[in-house]
Amino acid sequence: MERAPLSNNAVIAAAADLADREGFDAVSVSALARQFGVQPASLYSHVRDRAAVLAGVHELALAELADVVAEQTAGRAGRDALAGLADAHAGYAREHPGRWGALQRPASPQTAGSEGAVRLVALIFAVLRAYALPDDELVHATRFVGAAINGFLALDRAESFAHRATGSDESWRRTVDALDRSLRTWPGSEGEPA
Repeated sequence: MERAPLSNNAVIAAAADLADREGFDAVSVSALARQFGVQPASLYSHVRDRAAVLAGVHELALAELADVVAEQTAGRAGRDALAGLADAHAGYAREHPGRWGALQRPASPQTAGSEGAVRLVALIFAVLRAYALPDDELVHATRFVGAAINGFLALDRAESFAHRATGSDESWRRTVDALDRSLRTWPGSEGEPA
C-alpha cells in the first residue's frame, strides 16, 4: 500500500480526524506519526511542534464552521438567520466533536486573525446587524450568543439534560427564541430586525 504524501495540510487534516475520533487532547505528533506510518521526526519538516498542529486544527475548524454558518444563514435574516447560526454550531459540534473541542480553546493572535476566524466573525456580525444593534454592541452581543449556544451544547453533550423525560430539542428551540427576544430588545438597539 502506498503511503499518503506528507504535507502541512495533510498532517493538520489527519490531526483533525484524530481529534474527532479520540478527542482533541489525544492529538500528538507521535500519534500522527503512527497514523502515517513514519517516525515523529519525519513530521517535523511539515509542522513545527504539537502546538502548531493544535493551532492548525483550530484554524481548520474555524474555516469549516464559517462555511457551515454561511450555508445555514444565506438569504435569511432575524430569527431565521439566528436559528441557522445556532443550528450550524450544533450540527458542527455533533459531526466534529474533536474539531469542536479545538474551538473551545483560547485562540492565538495568529489563529484569531486567520481567514476562517475573520469570515466567521463577519458572518456572525451580519446576523446580529439585522437586529439593528449599534456597532459598539456587536462584540457584547456576539459573546452573549456564543455563551448561550456553547453552554447549551456543552451541557447537552455531557448529558446534563438526560435525567428529564423531555428531550433537549424543544429546549434548544426555546433557547433560540430567548436569544431572538433578547437581541430584539438589546440596550441601544433601534428595534425589530429586518
